[in-house]
Amino acid sequence: MNDLHTGKWVCGFAPEIGEMLRTTENLCFRLNATAPDCKEEREGLVRRILGSIGESFLIHSPFRCDFGKHISIGDNFIANFNLTILDEGMVTIGDNVFIGPNCGIYTITHALLPDQRNEGVMKAAPVTIGSDVWLAANVVVLPGVTIGDGAVIGAGSVVTHDIPSHTLAVGNPCRVLREITDEDRVESIG
Repeated sequence: MNDLHTGKWVCGFAPEIGEMLRTTENLCFRLNATAPDCKEEREGLVRRILGSIGESFLIHSPFRCDFGKHISIGDNFIANFNLTILDEGMVTIGDNVFIGPNCGIYTITHALLPDQRNEGVMKAAPVTIGSDVWLAANVVVLPGVTIGDGAVIGAGSVVTHDIPSHTLAVGNPCRVLREITDEDRVESIG
């Protein structure tokens, strides 16, 4: 499994990987079957699944990940329904991050040729999401991407390359539209 963290192509169908995937899948199943009212139980399951997470968080079910231990999340994290994180590579998420419904963060890619793909040839690249980031609904973040602090990724975007801090980015492939400035401040609330 550690070979995936080198960023090199590896053959990934090892029995120990299958066991780790099953263990995490069972924990995610338990989390997703636990009522929202059972906050302490849910928090305990999240802390067992993930490598680390801050003090304050809300993860709506369903939530899915491959290993969990390769995911590090800061404080004040909110994930809406149906977040999937394939964490063969490291996933690092900062503080004050909002993730909309139906989002996916993927660190793994497979060989393009069928014979190699069928043999389990794959590689992973880390994903880093800075602090104060918002991923709107249905965003996909692909392997090797870094999203800078304060960035906003518009709904339905597929993020294929790095996004600079304090920018609004949208589309497939995702591209920067403009900087986010104080002119974006909402003046009338309520």
